[in-house]
Amino acid sequence: MSRIVVASNRGPVSFTRSEGGGLTARRGGGGLVSGLAGVAAGTDVLWVCAALGDADREAAREAPDGRLDRAGHDTGDAAVRMLDIPASTFHRAYNSVANSTLWFVHHLLYETPVAPHFDARFRRDWQSYEAYNAAFADAVAQSSGPGAKAVVQDYHLSLAPSMLRERRPDLRIAHFSHTPWAPPEYFRMLPDDIAVAVLSGILGADHAGFLTRRWADAFLACCAELLPGARVDGRSVTYAGRTTHIGVHGLGVDAESLRARAAQPDVAERKETLRAQVDGRKLIVRVDRTELSKNIVRGLAAYRELLTTHPEWHGRVVHLAFAYPSRTDLAEYRAYTEAVHEMARAISDEFATPSWNPLIVQVDDDYPRSLAAYTLADVLLVNPIRDGMNLVAKEGPVLSADGCALVLSREAGAAAELADDALMVNPFDVSQTAEALHHALLMPSGERGERCRRLADAATALPPARWFADQLDALG
Repeated sequence: MSRIVVASNRGPVSFTRSEGGGLTARRGGGGLVSGLAGVAAGTDVLWVCAALGDADREAAREAPDGRLDRAGHDTGDAAVRMLDIPASTFHRAYNSVANSTLWFVHHLLYETPVAPHFDARFRRDWQSYEAYNAAFADAVAQSSGPGAKAVVQDYHLSLAPSMLRERRPDLRIAHFSHTPWAPPEYFRMLPDDIAVAVLSGILGADHAGFLTRRWADAFLACCAELLPGARVDGRSVTYAGRTTHIGVHGLGVDAESLRARAAQPDVAERKETLRAQVDGRKLIVRVDRTELSKNIVRGLAAYRELLTTHPEWHGRVVHLAFAYPSRTDLAEYRAYTEAVHEMARAISDEFATPSWNPLIVQVDDDYPRSLAAYTLADVLLVNPIRDGMNLVAKEGPVLSADGCALVLSREAGAAAELADDALMVNPFDVSQTAEALHHALLMPSGERGERCRRLADAATALPPARWFADQLDALG
């Protein structure tokens, strides 16, 4: 039984089937894993996660109670219990509710004349979301020692705190939201009972954490306006006889471990390859999943406008865009990925010459290559429509070799900490973003280096270990 249990959809390890038929483990992906992997590798922390694919499910079935660390698998020193949730239940909970509904609400992504559309099918999907959350609540309840602390992560598990409270009232429970939180006028698009279930589910926790004050205030406003009988008092919510305290915990990067990883030979190898591709030109870098909220199409459109309005950059700049696949099970994401590639082709068709490729788009997920790109970037473009934090905006300045200028969306959570030294943009304003890229490319090296140093200081002020410890401290 563990004293501290972390629960999240994605865990620190995932599996693939090798050519020889065996299971091969690798580091789990996503910003949450990046933030938590180091701090959860302690002897008193158990990480409960879901099996995301067939290889994961096979690994979980082979392990006693899904305990991968007891089955000889490499879990990066973390104690891991992986849940083999039925594939159909997982699909409906993850794709239809978490990613097609809650994610869209919190990132304000709906095309409201046609979506959302809450009907009988959605109610069936919601039942799977309830079952998925119940599976986590059961696993955490079974794995936690007396009076343990449970730290539940993100929108996938918004019901789990209240379910866990029912099973184990002795536990101290925290919930943390890695996404933005929608304002009441947008959140109330959810069916009334679903909105109440999400809010009251999180309020089953003793402490609810958010990445920025803006997202915490939006949650408090939703509770005040949409929960009958709720009392919001400063930074706490009292509902159904319980009080939940609300906290803000910014998440930064662990500079030491990030720089150590970037010093590995595989990163150095990719750095040389990228350097040859850039061939001494200025380099604009972006690193994203092909996610609707990341705003890749407008970012590419801004680069296209830069080349149109400032032809002096022809032959002198390269844009390296990493657009890693995301949520390919969803039609909206497949269509968006194609839109990214269409814009990329248009830029190449219009501007490329036999001696200059203005745009390099990479779609295969390669973490060492991303780290290599950070070290070479003159400009880092981070322009999400809306983002909980965005660790790319923090990782880039930390790894920059000669100092990079950061063009940053005001709608990224990281803007709360980095705005003073970044070039801030409205993510919907393509022309403004193009001009910001121009100014970033022209920024004197001394100014760029000084800004980058301050950005790196801000990015590392709240490393994951402190972020996690602050939440545990908030539980008393």
